[in-house]
Amino acid sequence: MAERKRIFLLVFVGILLCSASHSFAQLPKWKAIEAKGDTLYKNKDFKGAIKYYTKAIDLNKLQDKQIYNTIYKRAVSYFSTEQFSFALKDLDIFIPQFPAIHQAKLLKAFIYREMGDEDNQLVNLELAMENQQPDPELLKWRGMIYLQKEEYQKTKSDMLVARQLQDDSETETYLGLAYYNLDQKDSSFISFNRSIELDATYLPAYLYAGSILLEDSDFPLALTYLDLALRIDSKNKEVIFYKGIALVELKRMDEGCSCLNKAFYAGMDEASGYLTEFCYDVEN
Repeated sequence: MAERKRIFLLVFVGILLCSASHSFAQLPKWKAIEAKGDTLYKNKDFKGAIKYYTKAIDLNKLQDKQIYNTIYKRAVSYFSTEQFSFALKDLDIFIPQFPAIHQAKLLKAFIYREMGDEDNQLVNLELAMENQQPDPELLKWRGMIYLQKEEYQKTKSDMLVARQLQDDSETETYLGLAYYNLDQKDSSFISFNRSIELDATYLPAYLYAGSILLEDSDFPLALTYLDLALRIDSKNKEVIFYKGIALVELKRMDEGCSCLNKAFYAGMDEASGYLTEFCYDVEN
């Protein structure tokens, strides 16, 4: 939610960049209608704002370049009401007229993120980042996409730049995942431990470190990270699941099967296979 609010603020800055000021006496009819939409927009009544913005756009018929600002605000309103296809149509009208306003491309990237379209999300995010000063939040966002696409060297590059600008637990954790997938395990755990040093309550660092150690069959150390994670969130089903695996692999069957059972009933379907393999006799 914090990132979404941040992106929304950036988008609103874009609106201000392409706005023009007018005295009330000079307002043409379409501007008066737009002003009503602006009042609703400021009050977060985005559905109401869309109606007035649409009336203003229809009345203007793209005769005044200032109407593109209205189109942009309608795109933001469509985004805010999750009408993503309409928002994209408005942005496709706006962006060619104002190609230098990177916030519009950023909004487009965020819409594709909400739609689960990874490829278009990356294309528009990269367009938004062109000719801009490096931004650690956007670098982390792009690095995460690269991570999902298994482009680990690109993730590593983005996270190293982001770390120079703003080192935090999230950056170090993504960097740790990139290092691990590039077979740089020592560097990976330096990053995970650095993440924990920066914020001892950042659960993903413990979770990823624990899961990686499970893959490497280092069950005692995996259990150490997972126990620390449970101090942060004692009901996290993924942590309980991984702890169950570590325990049964260490032949601590009663504790392990109890964890796997808890994870299964919490919604971790993956636990069923381990319960069948390790806990059948225990359960019966």
